[in-house]
Amino acid sequence: MGKKKWINTLAAGLVLMLLSTYFYTVNSSGLFYFIEGPLQDVLRKAKSVEERQPEDRIKIVKIDEKSLKAIGKFPWDRTTYAQLIEKLEQSGAAAIGIDVVLAEPSKNPADDKALADVLAKYHNVILPVQINYPSKQQQAGDLVPERVDYPTTTLTTNKQQMAHINVFVDKDGKARKLPVGLPDEDGTFIPAFSVALANLVLDDNEKVKRDEATGKWRRGSVVLPTNERNQVTTEFFTLPRQKVDATTGYEMLSFVDVLNSKNPMPLQGSIVLVGPFVTAMQDEYPTPISSVKMFGIEIHANMIQTLLESKFYKDASTPVGIGLILLISLLAIYLFERFKGKTALFIFIGLFVVYGGVWLAFYIAGSTFAPLVYPQFALVTIYIWSLVSHYLDERKERNRVTGIFGRFVSKSVVDELLQSGEDVKLGGSRKDISLIFVDIRGFTPMSERLEPEQVIQVLNEYLDVCTKAIFKFNGTLDKFIGDGVMAMFGAPIEYDNHPEMAVRAAIEMKSQANVLEQKLIEKYGIGVKFGLGINSGPAVVGNIGSEDLRLDYTAIGDTVNLSARLESNAKPGQILISEQTYERVKDLFEIASIGEIKVKGKEKPVAVYEVIGNL
Repeated sequence: MGKKKWINTLAAGLVLMLLSTYFYTVNSSGLFYFIEGPLQDVLRKAKSVEERQPEDRIKIVKIDEKSLKAIGKFPWDRTTYAQLIEKLEQSGAAAIGIDVVLAEPSKNPADDKALADVLAKYHNVILPVQINYPSKQQQAGDLVPERVDYPTTTLTTNKQQMAHINVFVDKDGKARKLPVGLPDEDGTFIPAFSVALANLVLDDNEKVKRDEATGKWRRGSVVLPTNERNQVTTEFFTLPRQKVDATTGYEMLSFVDVLNSKNPMPLQGSIVLVGPFVTAMQDEYPTPISSVKMFGIEIHANMIQTLLESKFYKDASTPVGIGLILLISLLAIYLFERFKGKTALFIFIGLFVVYGGVWLAFYIAGSTFAPLVYPQFALVTIYIWSLVSHYLDERKERNRVTGIFGRFVSKSVVDELLQSGEDVKLGGSRKDISLIFVDIRGFTPMSERLEPEQVIQVLNEYLDVCTKAIFKFNGTLDKFIGDGVMAMFGAPIEYDNHPEMAVRAAIEMKSQANVLEQKLIEKYGIGVKFGLGINSGPAVVGNIGSEDLRLDYTAIGDTVNLSARLESNAKPGQILISEQTYERVKDLFEIASIGEIKVKGKEKPVAVYEVIGNL
């Protein structure tokens, strides 16, 4: 391949690679998040039951239909929560999270005091903070709150017992990640509900904290794989509303059952989450593991287990993702330029499958999601480009060959050979054709008087006249024979009126030759004329010569020989035709009989006619 071709190919490939990289980095989710996310979800759903076994220390106390019917419509008195917390504490709960926003003071101050006393008594109770954001941030990636709804000050002012309950969804509306911490109005980070509850049961050296110096979140010494919004991917150990059994589901208790229990419940060391479990309370979200929405309290429970087990899915770093796009792109550029056709197709399929295996290996080996769509987008577009590029190159080469070949033979021959899709081979077929032989009369005397360069110029002008006339009437230029020309009509494309076209081409040559003769007389004082012979009949037409070195598309046979003999007998400016041609065109042209003549190779004289002109 030429240097210029390599440069063009490399430039096009790099543009497609940069386009894929841009799509990958255009935002935190990438432009093709609607494809990438579901593909990652498929892998997450494929986890076995053993891998998804829920943590039995996590319990959910449901604010369900049963509780609403028994206790009454929402919101409930704060004393109800105070009584529940007492029941849970007596049962040995290690951490209690109330997922109900209590931002406004109660109408009855005594209710708030009852709950405030319980909160002051038990420091392992977490209340929710709801952070409200404007519909659009001033700059992409900002997390500037519009309003923060803290628990009312009539309950507690202890910020250690507060945590945010915000759930962010991806662009496709699914909750895959939870922010481990979010800044308040002053930029101080409020830990997530799940983080605060997990920290209550984790050892001090394993707690989840934010490193103020680096801004990174750590679980002990391990850096959490957070994104720019401080989110980590949540592992889901349960399906939405999954009932508990030996291997699945968190144990769920009805709020009213716990409230009315007479004896302590088996909750020793448990993390208990209390929250809405009815659709009417509008706290449910789509998740990647099920078409059924999951209640917010369930999402928090799964996030707690994710933190306890330190099992995090993580996205490959942006430099790694860009490196993979770069690698697959350069490899594709090189291979698709070197190989074409079926080989290129097999390479494309192979690269596509191999990279899918690499993507899977990243996930299996390190729970890491490398970009899948973006490298394969680069692969697909570069392959398509290679197909288009090769096609255009082939068209260009075809046109080049056609142009070159068309200078030696009729364009019809070129088209027939190219369209057949077959190799040019030795052999021919019998066809009914007409042949013209043309010779320049007086050329030798002229060449003796002119300089060699002038002779070539004059010869080219005469041969150009012949060639144009032949092609004008769909003839095939067979060959130049010194200062003569051989042409055929009716091959390779068959025409019923090929004798007529041959005669018309001869008349055109004679007419143009007369014009050219006048110019030569004026310029050099000497002119020349054509002598033409035409015959029609059967001949063998095809490729003759050396199959490996050179082939000549021509006609052979007695019909050809007679045409040549007629030309040799023609006087300057005379068009002689055979009887076979005459019978086919006698009604179309002005023709005169000149009798019979003896020609070489024929025992008997042949009838010869002269074409005077058009009728």
